[in-house]
Amino acid sequence: MSMIGVLFLIFLAINCFISQSAYIAYNTSQGIVSGKLNVHLVPHTHDDVGWLKTVDQYYVGANNSIRGACVQNVLDSMISALLADKNRKFIYVEQAFFQRWWKQQSETLQGLVKQLVKSGQLEFINGGMCMHDEATPHYIDMIDQTTLGHRFIKQEFDQVPRVGWQIDPFGHSAVQAYLLGAELGFDSLFFARIDYQDRKRRKDDKTLEVIWRGSKSLGSTSQIFTGVFPRHYDPPDGFTFEINDVSEPIQDDITLFDYNVQERVDDFVAAALAQANVTRTNHIMWAMGTDFRYQYANTWFRQMDKFIHYVNKDGRVNALYSTPSIYTDAKYATNESWPVKDDDFFPYADKENTYWTGYFSSRPAFKGYVRMMSGYYLAARQLEFFKGRSKSGPNTDALADALAIAQHHDAVTGTQRQHVASDYAKRLAMGYVEAEELVASSLACLAESTSKTECGNPMGKLKQCPLLNVSYCPPSEMTLSSGKSMVVLVYNSLGWKREDVIRIPVINESITIHDSSGKEIESQLIPIANASLKLRNYYIQAYLGKSPSVTPKYWLAFMASAPPLGFSTYVLSNVKNPGSLTTLSTIYTSLGSDNDTLEVGQGNLKLTYAVDKGKLTHYTNSRNLVNADIKQSYVFYSAYAGSDVDPQASGAYIFRPNGTYPIKTEQQGLLTVIRGPVLDEVHEQINTWISQITRIYKGKEHVEVEFMVGPIPIDDGIGKELASQITTAMETNKTFYTDSNGRDFIKRIRDYRTDWELQVNQPVAGNYYPVNLGLYMEDEKREFSVLVDRSVGGSSLEDGQIELMLHRRFLHDDTKGVGEVLNETVCVSEECTGLTIQGKFYFRIDPLGEGAKWRRTVGQEIYSPFLLAFTEQDGDNWTGSHVPTYSFMDPSYSLPDNVAVVTLQELEDGKVLLRLAHLYEVLIIPISFGISLL
Repeated sequence: MSMIGVLFLIFLAINCFISQSAYIAYNTSQGIVSGKLNVHLVPHTHDDVGWLKTVDQYYVGANNSIRGACVQNVLDSMISALLADKNRKFIYVEQAFFQRWWKQQSETLQGLVKQLVKSGQLEFINGGMCMHDEATPHYIDMIDQTTLGHRFIKQEFDQVPRVGWQIDPFGHSAVQAYLLGAELGFDSLFFARIDYQDRKRRKDDKTLEVIWRGSKSLGSTSQIFTGVFPRHYDPPDGFTFEINDVSEPIQDDITLFDYNVQERVDDFVAAALAQANVTRTNHIMWAMGTDFRYQYANTWFRQMDKFIHYVNKDGRVNALYSTPSIYTDAKYATNESWPVKDDDFFPYADKENTYWTGYFSSRPAFKGYVRMMSGYYLAARQLEFFKGRSKSGPNTDALADALAIAQHHDAVTGTQRQHVASDYAKRLAMGYVEAEELVASSLACLAESTSKTECGNPMGKLKQCPLLNVSYCPPSEMTLSSGKSMVVLVYNSLGWKREDVIRIPVINESITIHDSSGKEIESQLIPIANASLKLRNYYIQAYLGKSPSVTPKYWLAFMASAPPLGFSTYVLSNVKNPGSLTTLSTIYTSLGSDNDTLEVGQGNLKLTYAVDKGKLTHYTNSRNLVNADIKQSYVFYSAYAGSDVDPQASGAYIFRPNGTYPIKTEQQGLLTVIRGPVLDEVHEQINTWISQITRIYKGKEHVEVEFMVGPIPIDDGIGKELASQITTAMETNKTFYTDSNGRDFIKRIRDYRTDWELQVNQPVAGNYYPVNLGLYMEDEKREFSVLVDRSVGGSSLEDGQIELMLHRRFLHDDTKGVGEVLNETVCVSEECTGLTIQGKFYFRIDPLGEGAKWRRTVGQEIYSPFLLAFTEQDGDNWTGSHVPTYSFMDPSYSLPDNVAVVTLQELEDGKVLLRLAHLYEVLIIPISFGISLL
């Protein structure tokens, strides 16, 4: 450097030292400028409603050794920052957090916040209690949790959210696009996660923003403008400003070293132009924030104030505080033509061997619990309405809140830490206890009342059996002595009359059942399997801390009928009557040495088994003339454990199999067949940790498979993922169909994507899809349907075959953030074993085009099973003083088979929310009505 240059630097330094620091008024008022590239800065925080910490811990900032996150600080800090500058903006999503914070604020601060919302500085986006998952929730749960949040926003702020903001779920469903998007009134929907191959193609083609038509039947009448972020839901590199972030701040004080205004402006412009190269129109959005940011909001707003000020002085691009609503309006104003997107964004992979399809099946017990509580909540709300909502007595609110939080994308997904999963389950259990009290009093009240408009305080007590899924039901396990009987109320939450088989554990052999009219009905006693009793005893000890006081000998099975939105009464008594219609099942155990076949089923449907192999071989329905070869088996996938070359392992999120291994039946050919007038069963012990019972009910034309899986052995050091396969000879041409959140079915083609040419890296994991209701396949003559009782992952990996993943257990974490191995255990007396799962799936074969009605109707029945309540009776003290049957509907009417009651609920303001769903259309369209109570 020359001497003149050195002198010039010295001169500048002397001037800096003698200059005075001065206040700079940053101009943050800039709006949209036509003719320039507009960079919409959208300040936001993504606050998981439970994940690594519980929802309470996240809110108050507890357990910070796991993660330093405090949502209370976020909201306090953000509000203060907005009040400091009227040009600043912020969006907020999770109402489960915001409602807590709101209740703790003074009226003065609440008034200021209302002004922020009214002015548009603070905007509620999405508006649900949480940012729900889109793969594993049922559509009714998605509606309910969104309704809770939106009602709060409407009541407190008289606002309705305009934009969907599903930035973090691991794939995106068609139901989200039309039902929780366009039909909800949203103008747009934004998210971050799509398949890495899809993202690259869309960036190249400038198709990250599309018009999404999620419904084939509604088409363009229910479409939504949808934007996919070019990267994640955080800012471009170098523009994150939490207090501990490493991005370089703007240093604009000339009295200090490292003055860098022009350098940072150049960085901003370069990042903006790079994003503009993959985005149509002259508007781009920067999501300024990420998980649990803005705990000290000024660190963000101070930098954004400076960037807006200096970037706009520079003039090459225009920067402004914005929201997704402002951004959407700007996009609409350009009159740009947008490509159209159909179907959905599943499965999701963020890189070559990283398919996020494992969480479709993770924590199957919790997924089953959520589904069971969802159906119970639907029925409980109906009964709360019939009885009349009480301001002081038990209600369904706690269960509603617990279910809403459980729809979060790290809750029902099964991708949370174990202590968080336990917290979710605890909240559901607490909500159930209160709802159970409400249900019992409502049913007793309705049974005692002679008027449908009046219901006093019931005198009788009704008990329920929340652990019936593990064969435990104390009310039904009473000893029926002479003169005493058991009364069973069977409530039907569907809008049409329904018949279904009820199974309850009992002690007595001599049982007679009479229906609501006093007529004796047919029933069957079925010995309870040893595996079921073992499971019952262990899990009752684990759940309740005590052993069952009695051991039931039998399942009592009988066909029950109940009117729409009503109940019927059944009376069980101990009567030694030679002419009793209660039959003890016959039992046959094959020895596995015969070449014969055996047939089960008493009606149109029959299954044939090969005795020597102990395997299902044939399916016959004499009514619709279906005859098909069929077999069912189990396989496990060895979980990839990661390596130095590729560390990606299978885990809570990721499905990465490292080989497929068929599971051979250890006792080849051993079958136990149970027959009776109500149902036939085939019991199979596959190995020491897998067993199943296959049932065919009299008068039903589908097969029910109850499986028991676990503990999955990991002593060999290998994590395993257990699946059931059902194989037919159908020629399905790589094609199958899976439901979208329990709604319409979407066509899937193996190793194929409709939007881009798929490079197949994971032929198993990459062909798995979420299943909430069921899946089916078809050929030129037949269709084969399978329905499920909870969210699972499923596929058709070979023509003619359907596969369901039932259970998962690992020894390694998949490094996607949860930081904990998915290895669920149950402990008794400090001794822990792997979790055992008991669940059901159902299947049926129909002539082509005839399976849809069964899938819809029976699918609704699986979601809304009969609700049972029990009480004891001395003599006829109950039946003599109670209404034997009740229906909210007129006796001459029921809803058509194609109409389901989604919601019937009395709200806090005395209005009633009624939602009906059309089941037989291509998609289901819920309709909401508001009815004032007189």
